[in-house]
Amino acid sequence: MKRAVDVIVSLVALAVTSPILLLSGLGIKIASPGPVFYKARRAGKHGRVFSMLKFRTMHVGSDKASAITAPSDQRVFRFGVWLRRLKIDEIPQFWNILTGEMSLVGPRPEDPKIVQCEYKDWMYETLLVSPGVTGPGSVYGYIFGDALLEDADPEGSYTRNLLPPKLALERAYMERAGFMSDLGYLLLTVRAIFAHIFRRDIVLPKQDIEGAGKWVPDLRPRNPLR
Repeated sequence: MKRAVDVIVSLVALAVTSPILLLSGLGIKIASPGPVFYKARRAGKHGRVFSMLKFRTMHVGSDKASAITAPSDQRVFRFGVWLRRLKIDEIPQFWNILTGEMSLVGPRPEDPKIVQCEYKDWMYETLLVSPGVTGPGSVYGYIFGDALLEDADPEGSYTRNLLPPKLALERAYMERAGFMSDLGYLLLTVRAIFAHIFRRDIVLPKQDIEGAGKWVPDLRPRNPLR
């Protein structure tokens, strides 16, 4: 059933957002020379590496400097900043869903190098399910990532401050994931986008915050969602 929903929603989403996709592609071509799309290497289910499709938001070749984008990253061109802020750069990933590499809701896929170097014990368990376009870790990172990332050390601050709570939330959600809870996170993602734009607070489900404490005991003190 989950796979059927993924396919149907992705087809509808691609059809409905086709004008946005077209305008975004034109905007990228005007803003920065190079291809419209960017293929990011990511670790999927069972660690299989795949190419995650995104709208390109950085100047060509600048992705080699760091796998993590800092809050004030100069590699991102101006139009790309808006694509990222509104999460429009993620829309092409509905194609990854159609091909079976991703799902609507699931752990956000990581760079294979981060998985290899930074994952420990329970973190690997998040690779037992298909990665998602959104999920509890994605919402947490979208709303609070800028506050936890450092411009001077984006990768180090990511693995120290953001990766553990994100994966803990994803792991906790795996214990209760279902159709209705997935729908809840899809709606929460939409709310999170507007909350980010209008500087509003948003709260993740209490059971996921509490459940994450099993793997990251100090999540609650560091967690701005309290």
